[in-house]
Amino acid sequence: MRFPKDQLLALAAQLAQAAGMSAADARIFADSLVDADLHGVSTHGLSRLNIYLKRIELGLIDPRAELHIDRRRGGVLSLDAANGIGQVQAVKAVDMLVPLAREHGIAAATIRNSQHFGAVSYYCNRAAAQGFIMLATTNCEPAMSPTGGWDAFFGTNPIAASFPTGKGFPVKIDLSTSAIARGNIIAAAKKNEPIPLGWALDPNGNPTTDAQQALLGTVLTMAGHKGYALALMVELLSGVLSGSAIGPDIGSMYKNLDRKQDVGHFFCVLDIEAFMDRAEFLSRIDETIDRLKAGRRIAGINEILVPGERSTRTAEHNERFGISVGAETWKEIESWCAKFNVAPPAPEEVSQ
Repeated sequence: MRFPKDQLLALAAQLAQAAGMSAADARIFADSLVDADLHGVSTHGLSRLNIYLKRIELGLIDPRAELHIDRRRGGVLSLDAANGIGQVQAVKAVDMLVPLAREHGIAAATIRNSQHFGAVSYYCNRAAAQGFIMLATTNCEPAMSPTGGWDAFFGTNPIAASFPTGKGFPVKIDLSTSAIARGNIIAAAKKNEPIPLGWALDPNGNPTTDAQQALLGTVLTMAGHKGYALALMVELLSGVLSGSAIGPDIGSMYKNLDRKQDVGHFFCVLDIEAFMDRAEFLSRIDETIDRLKAGRRIAGINEILVPGERSTRTAEHNERFGISVGAETWKEIESWCAKFNVAPPAPEEVSQ
């Protein structure tokens, strides 16, 4: 089923507001979810709406929480999300950091007491759209073991960065430090599909292709010990430095329906003008992209893409033809619509 972006935005915002968010916060929350689906990252889009609303309903997320400043020094902020909506508090943090970066050249923040907040690149792109570079990390509920072990300690602990360009899209780097994003295993489990060998271990520490067993076990790090090192770096920046929960102490969004998550994030925003003229930077990054794309291609490859280009094209396609919503996700949305007395839109017939 495909729906126009605006329809899904309005629907998600209605449901979020019915769950207790303010109208302004509901729009931020809805935009973050729909933007993920728009760019083809459905594992962090509307497929997660059900669990967010469920945790609000159970009192595990405060939909009206205010973002608090615990400490401030120059361009550095230590923030407390107050167990609020992760997406909402993260957007507000970015909007605080951009003017600080403009003033100081660079600004950084830690955020504690937060939640899973979707695609990290969403926040980096928000800064890049205003002409800034942004780096971000977040820890997550335990799902991944250190190299040599099989106890889940880390989350998939993603790292993201976005850089403005003159090409009509940002260079967007967004990767988990696991062999695969856990959302892909969740999606496979929902469909009762197997996963490739090398993605995960079962609860006994054995390699598995069973998605259900993988969710009970651990995801493997990317590139072995290198992924482990990066996951630890993310944990230290996002968890240890922020004062949030660390590793196994983070509440599971799906399993621990009796306690908060206490996720931590780390954001760093750079003002290009503090380093060089913006026009010079854009010329240099565009030239870098051109040189990358002009390189020799291996057999069967028609074009060399840079990170962020493919998702931009996906977004352009979905803007034109509508955003695809899976049957299981739509069933969950219809259930919330019935509960909150919200009329769901009908899918549109589209030609592609």
